[in-house]
Amino acid sequence: MKIGVISDTHIPSRCPKLPDEVFSIFSDVDLIIHCGDINDISVIDELESIAKTLSVRGNTDILDLSEELSFKIGNFNIGVIHGHQIVPRGDLLKMKYYALEKNWDILISGHTHTPLIEKINCENGKYIYLLNPGSVGEPRYSPKTVMKIEIDENNNLIEPKLYVIR
Repeated sequence: MKIGVISDTHIPSRCPKLPDEVFSIFSDVDLIIHCGDINDISVIDELESIAKTLSVRGNTDILDLSEELSFKIGNFNIGVIHGHQIVPRGDLLKMKYYALEKNWDILISGHTHTPLIEKINCENGKYIYLLNPGSVGEPRYSPKTVMKIEIDENNNLIEPKLYVIR
């Protein structure tokens, strides 16, 4: 299964529209996850034209969306949050414990506007993946980015990859 992940689009306040590259990068995905700070429902409508889209509410959203999503793909328990729940912003240790508390193998978040692919080794021999696609609307300390995650359900493998938007 291929999943497109996007966050912090901030449309139209900080970015006028989704970059065209998003549509080509996500053209082969089975699912899209938006990690919040969407700001305009038209963004979800556009992403839905590519693939089924799941979204959470960010700290600047007024959209009626859940604060958190939890679902399973293959053997992976996946959680999605915007990230404003983690204080201080982007703290990896707090993110790890948040994921452990929820029994998530993969925590996908946004909020920091900075991309992240981190595989954290836990004390029990288990790994937790902390993933953040960065921002298309207003990145911090990096270019505009989105992410694709390939999950091989048969072999229990995950392969996240960042894509730079030019």
